[in-house]
Amino acid sequence: MRQTSHEIDPFTLEIIKDSLVAIGDEMFIAMQRTSMSTIIYEVLDYASGLLDANGDLITQGNGVGGFLGTLTFAAKSVLDKFGQDGLAPGDMIITNDPYTGGGTHLSDVSLVMPIYYDGQPVAFAANKAHWTEVGGMAAGSWTTNSRDIWQEGLQFPCIKLYEKGVGNQPLIDLIRANVRTPDMSIGDMSAQAASLRIAERRFVDLCDRYGLDTVLYSIRTLMDYGEEMTRQQLKKIPNGVYEA
Repeated sequence: MRQTSHEIDPFTLEIIKDSLVAIGDEMFIAMQRTSMSTIIYEVLDYASGLLDANGDLITQGNGVGGFLGTLTFAAKSVLDKFGQDGLAPGDMIITNDPYTGGGTHLSDVSLVMPIYYDGQPVAFAANKAHWTEVGGMAAGSWTTNSRDIWQEGLQFPCIKLYEKGVGNQPLIDLIRANVRTPDMSIGDMSAQAASLRIAERRFVDLCDRYGLDTVLYSIRTLMDYGEEMTRQQLKKIPNGVYEA
């Protein structure tokens, strides 16, 4: 059922909302089922989400809460570096920079994918996962005595892992040559990529069914509603100085 952006009814809005939530959930499950590392498929040390064209989080799969808060920064760092003109359908960007883009430590690797509909950038899919190995001075890329970041492992400064759907094979070869468990790290990376492609497919299907204008209007409506709910809760907090 297609509607204009000014005629959406509450039933359609609710269906689109649940569909967006389902996309986040399916991303999460797909990654769990296809990853190579126990830290991902058993510990669930990862997160996934769907973001709007500005990089703001819409929905997410259940995962590490701290990671969810970084997905927006990862997507916005992609926009800052490439802009919309520097991105194309099939692109996929990898980053683990702890100083920009919502990075935590080098083992937590984010993948970000722009989603297009009829040639128009409409959303992003993103995830972040703890890789068992990213190189560095210690096995498992986890150490308490490193003196600088170069001892901690590989750094991915927001670079294209896939460009227009074609894998950056020199980068993949570089990763494989610099980690102790290459099959595991590349396997987890591939699971992340598969998760993003599922999000892209489901979002395009949703736009096919209800129309792009209706889907984007629904997203704006839901985001505005979430903002208003947050503001109402903040008003309940007594004025004062709070410290953590």
